[in-house]
Amino acid sequence: MKAEVLTIGDELLRGEIVDSNKSFLSDRLLGLDIETRFHASVLDDPDDMKDAFLRAEGRSDVILVSGGLGPTRDDLTCEALAETFGREMLLDEASLETLRGFFRGLGREMAENNAKQAWFPAGSEILPNPIGTAPGCLLKEGNAWFFCMPGVPRELYKMMDEQVMPRLADRRGDGQVVRATLLRTFGIGESNLDEELADIAASGDVSLGFRTAFPDNYLRPLARAKTAEEAGRLLAQVSDAIRERLGPIVYAEGDETLPAVVARLLSEHGKSIAVAESCTGGLIAQELTELSSASSFFLGGVVAYTGASKVALLGISEGVIAEHGSVSEATARAMAEGVRERFGADFGLATTGVSGPDPVVDNGVERPVGLAYVALARESGTHCEEFQFPLDRPRHRQLTAHTAIDWVRRALLEVPIVGPSLLEKRGGGPPPAR
Repeated sequence: MKAEVLTIGDELLRGEIVDSNKSFLSDRLLGLDIETRFHASVLDDPDDMKDAFLRAEGRSDVILVSGGLGPTRDDLTCEALAETFGREMLLDEASLETLRGFFRGLGREMAENNAKQAWFPAGSEILPNPIGTAPGCLLKEGNAWFFCMPGVPRELYKMMDEQVMPRLADRRGDGQVVRATLLRTFGIGESNLDEELADIAASGDVSLGFRTAFPDNYLRPLARAKTAEEAGRLLAQVSDAIRERLGPIVYAEGDETLPAVVARLLSEHGKSIAVAESCTGGLIAQELTELSSASSFFLGGVVAYTGASKVALLGISEGVIAEHGSVSEATARAMAEGVRERFGADFGLATTGVSGPDPVVDNGVERPVGLAYVALARESGTHCEEFQFPLDRPRHRQLTAHTAIDWVRRALLEVPIVGPSLLEKRGGGPPPAR
């Protein structure tokens, strides 16, 4: 089956919100071995919507429509769909009563315009929405199935999983089986990844996609075969080949984030960590404490932004700051060692640098924008490197934080501690050699 995802809303085209519904819906379809062939977005304009519906009906078997089911004048999905295929709009009394009950449960009187959400194109199958006011619907036009769902993500996710997926599973017959996975990498640029993997999944029944989600890069190996067993075997082969080629640059598979990987490894090894942050301003602590398991490994953190706070809070010698400055290798090392000692942690992690937008005069020396030092202290010693990340302020802080977190992962895995090669830097290591 060919699938298409169509999202509707002025806010999407104006760039006011990120259209994450497309990726969610396509990922769910792939779980049923249904490949998404087309993505489209249109304004809340009836003519544009009708044009999109006609194009989708002519080229796709499954069309997942998100948005335009609300109670306001610009929510026109059902009306436009009915007009496109010459269907009458009919009131579904059960949906109307459910809407009224929803508002009664909130102790509110339903506004009249909410009744609009109970009208659907003739011949529609209603898709219940237990957590919102907008029911969805399934309209079959020829070979094309239109699933209309709310644009609100939490409502969309529940309706997709509970209403749409079972119907698609019933419809799907025997055909080509597709299996895919997501490999997450950190420390190498997208073009370098492509070059490193040039001879892997280059043709045939396996393919390899690339996606950047700064500061990570994602690989999507995909395999096609006549049976699930064969597709799974091909996918395992290409995934193993990628891991062998890239080594620890691949940090996870699926939904596990880099901080989640580090949290799991710290817990598995029974190790603890404390952080001292300057330029990253608490980002590392935030990333690690967002995880529910944080209390088992995270002892605490200090945001020491000035030289005086580094001395007062971390016990750094005033002589170190006076001789080397706040943004220096010596200070980064002292920060990591100081926070490790003060918290009694197995790992002490520290960052200091210049995120911009302007250079900083530190101890009489101008430190350029993009400069960063990362230090990791542990029982065996302290590792520190200097980097130059020529990025805007938010991304400089984010990349510095993720570099530091990745060092903890590498230390726990007992692999070389190297910095990211996706940007020009001093120190660290090169990308893997083929």
